[in-house]
Amino acid sequence: MKPILIHTHFHKRKTGVTRSIENVLPFFSEKFDTYIYGYNVEGNKISSTKLKSLLFSNREVVVHCHRNNEIIRMLLYRAFGAKFKLVATRHAETKPSKLTLKLLKSADNVVTLIKSMSKKLGLENTIVGHGVNVDLFKPDNNKRLSSIQQENIILCAGRVRKAKGQAILLEAIRILKDQKNWALVIVGKIDKPAFLEELKVIVKKHAIESKVYFVNETSDIISYYQSSKIVVVPSFSEGFSLVTAEAMSCGCSVIATKNVGVHSSLITHSKNSYLFEAGNVSELEILLSKSIKNEIPHLGKQAREEILKNWSAKKEAENLIKVYQKT
Repeated sequence: MKPILIHTHFHKRKTGVTRSIENVLPFFSEKFDTYIYGYNVEGNKISSTKLKSLLFSNREVVVHCHRNNEIIRMLLYRAFGAKFKLVATRHAETKPSKLTLKLLKSADNVVTLIKSMSKKLGLENTIVGHGVNVDLFKPDNNKRLSSIQQENIILCAGRVRKAKGQAILLEAIRILKDQKNWALVIVGKIDKPAFLEELKVIVKKHAIESKVYFVNETSDIISYYQSSKIVVVPSFSEGFSLVTAEAMSCGCSVIATKNVGVHSSLITHSKNSYLFEAGNVSELEILLSKSIKNEIPHLGKQAREEILKNWSAKKEAENLIKVYQKT
């Protein structure tokens, strides 16, 4: 009889964490009876009644949590005598709060995503980077966005907030004023309307209103990757940066910040995409200008090859299975 693996997901929005869970679930079925407990996520879902029956059975059970509220739920079951092994992933790079640290200490194994996160945590942990569903996130040269007039798209995807660096990108993108067939598309949930207004002021200052599009968070992000030639990830901080990996998997040439999240592990500068110092407007402006003018190569093919070789969801699942088996 196979051991049981349960991933939890209790969050009102679909996020990069959601996609990372959905990506790996299919690869566990050979070794585990695999379930998902929670909502707003796709997978083999189980009810609370079914969960209880498994947790209090004689089966070997591993539960993998991704957020504090999920760990708390599972610890309540443990307090009532449920016997299972608990794995928890820390998805943020920031220093954990006292509560988060206490909850993580209750886990049998803690997973982090990148080296800097691992070092900052202050607990023993195993690094397992996210993987991409390479069968979904793949190039499609025929894909076009009907809502965008220009043929060539530069994409910036992710939460619209200061830490994500959209203001830096807009200061660096003034070259668009003289590029009739290029546009910048910023896709993501807006944290604070006041910040969006700041961004629009920069757009107006550079007189590129007809070249910049703001699009709300969408479930069809793959179409945006596939329609884009260049993806810029100008963030100052990232937990992992699944956007960068997904864009590379879709064959986009990526320009991302150096030593932020997993960027410098994914990208070898000028070999499979490009890196620049976070906050350095002039450096980003030069890279964008040269990319638009074809003075440096678009490296989408090489980017895709890197993901296929080292960052697939299958590879992530294989590494997680090692953690579960050790647990």
